[in-house]
Amino acid sequence: MKFCKRYEEYMRGREEGLPSVGLKKLKKILKRCSIEFHSRQDGQGGAACPNNCAVCDGSFFSSLLNEMSAVVGCFNQRAQKLLELRLASGFKKYILWFRGKSLLSHGEMMQEGKDLVAYGIINSIAMRKILKKYDKIHFSRQGQAFRSKATSMHIEILQSPWLCDLMAFYINLRRSSDENKSTVELFDDCFLTFDDEGKPTLSCGLFDSLKIEIDLTCSICLETVFDPVSLTCGHLLCYMCCCSAASVTIVDGLKAASHKAKCPLCRQEGVYEDAMHLNELNILLSHSCRDYWQKRLVSERVERVRLTKKHWESVRQDFLGFR
Repeated sequence: MKFCKRYEEYMRGREEGLPSVGLKKLKKILKRCSIEFHSRQDGQGGAACPNNCAVCDGSFFSSLLNEMSAVVGCFNQRAQKLLELRLASGFKKYILWFRGKSLLSHGEMMQEGKDLVAYGIINSIAMRKILKKYDKIHFSRQGQAFRSKATSMHIEILQSPWLCDLMAFYINLRRSSDENKSTVELFDDCFLTFDDEGKPTLSCGLFDSLKIEIDLTCSICLETVFDPVSLTCGHLLCYMCCCSAASVTIVDGLKAASHKAKCPLCRQEGVYEDAMHLNELNILLSHSCRDYWQKRLVSERVERVRLTKKHWESVRQDFLGFR
């Protein structure tokens, strides 16, 4: 079955009014472009459209941008509510309930997390496929450029920190549940896997053929991420490694990072202020890598005490005018 048909069937099975990518509408725009430009070439159907296609560009990219913004906004909002509810204390749960965030059972939370992961991934794949089709018809790279723009605008779900934490959330709940076999049509499952060197990866399968993998190795210390933080560009780092990269102390925290501080990988600016702690991923790794976690916990405590003392000694010297 073609992806477009499977996508339409999947979205029909979701609740009414849930934002989605209008694949059929966008494919019709591309088809109209193909007919109006390529069929006029007297049998030379391979001629390329101009760089700014008068048929497509006026509505194609603006429609896709609006749809993906709506999808990502819905995904992030629901993921945040679900994760807040999961980690809330007994009293805070009732506060959330009074604010309109209904209390869910263990099984309902697990299914909601699973559905959200599937919803986010399938819409991200839909965007990638329609952009690939755009480039194929136009013999261009504008679709690829739009995808890069979407990443910088944080409307690429596969780069969302909420997706990573939701996958960990689902695995954590499944670990403590006997309801392992509940299924969604397109969703194979989420797993935490380890390579030959013991490095972990979050993986999720769709349609028996598509597979999403998230590497959980910190790019600075090259170890499994400890106290993981996701920058707004989507890269995962250990919290202390992140503070070091942002040139801030662990006492001041990432909120104190300069807006010009860059991600050590993609060199994007302004990625630290809204960085997100991945609490569910932290729980998952602490249970799955117990020996490593205990060793790292001891060494981190020693290092944090050292850095904290160093920070306050520096503050004391500045206050007394020794520097």
